[in-house]
Amino acid sequence: MTTTHHVLGISGGKDSAALAVYMRENFPELDIQYFFTDTGEELPEVYEFLGKLEGLLGKKINYLNPDRDFKFWLRHNGNFLPSPQTRWCTIKLKLQPFKAWINEWLNKGDQVVSYVAIRADEEHRDGMQSHHKNLTVKLPFRENGLNKEDVLDILEASGLGLPKYYEWRSRSGCTFCFFQQKIEWVRLKERHPEAFENAKNMEKTAIDNGTRFTWSQNEPLAELEKPERMEQIKRDFEARKQRELANRRINPLRVCSSENLDLDDLYLEDEGGGACLVCHK
Repeated sequence: MTTTHHVLGISGGKDSAALAVYMRENFPELDIQYFFTDTGEELPEVYEFLGKLEGLLGKKINYLNPDRDFKFWLRHNGNFLPSPQTRWCTIKLKLQPFKAWINEWLNKGDQVVSYVAIRADEEHRDGMQSHHKNLTVKLPFRENGLNKEDVLDILEASGLGLPKYYEWRSRSGCTFCFFQQKIEWVRLKERHPEAFENAKNMEKTAIDNGTRFTWSQNEPLAELEKPERMEQIKRDFEARKQRELANRRINPLRVCSSENLDLDDLYLEDEGGGACLVCHK
């Protein structure tokens, strides 16, 4: 007799958290196992949010990657940093641990249903494709027409709210994610200077080993952190934000932060465009 296992990945971001709440409220009969692939380089706000989510769900979140963190794979890759073109971090720290986790079930002939938090208003995004006959990927938000506003409503109504890092950052993921905007690097230095220094040291080691890639496109962190450069980044971002707000239709029923809630809407194509779905949802 085969067993069906229901799994839902939690990234530490708003969409996957809202999906977990949505599934619990609308499909309480499903015994869903929640999981978080831990890179070992997340913001403390992410772990705090996961703890709150566990309390709300009344169920433990499985942490994958307990022994093989980012620094292990960085050494394994000769201290060459990942990049938008070579996302070994996503493969080694997100996809492979998930596949290893469910393979035990799949190899026994069990069925696995994976729920992914892609919204109805994200027509350009695709979920992880199933490469096994016993693995089914479902997109409940898309299937039921739920969009970004619905996600925010779910989090607000549940009392969970948004992760605290949304006050200054657009998404979850590693502290040094190469998809961050320059303004997010500035804010990382201001709010978590130790994490910024950690990223800068890794970047320097990579450059010393022959790579030309830097965390922030075409700009080493040692240059980005100079006071005059940081002020310029802040001015540029403020101007971009004001242009976006001037063209935006305001929802009178929603009270929200004009700066941070939709920070991802302000991404430039050469910075955050195409950011990693696996990490930040």
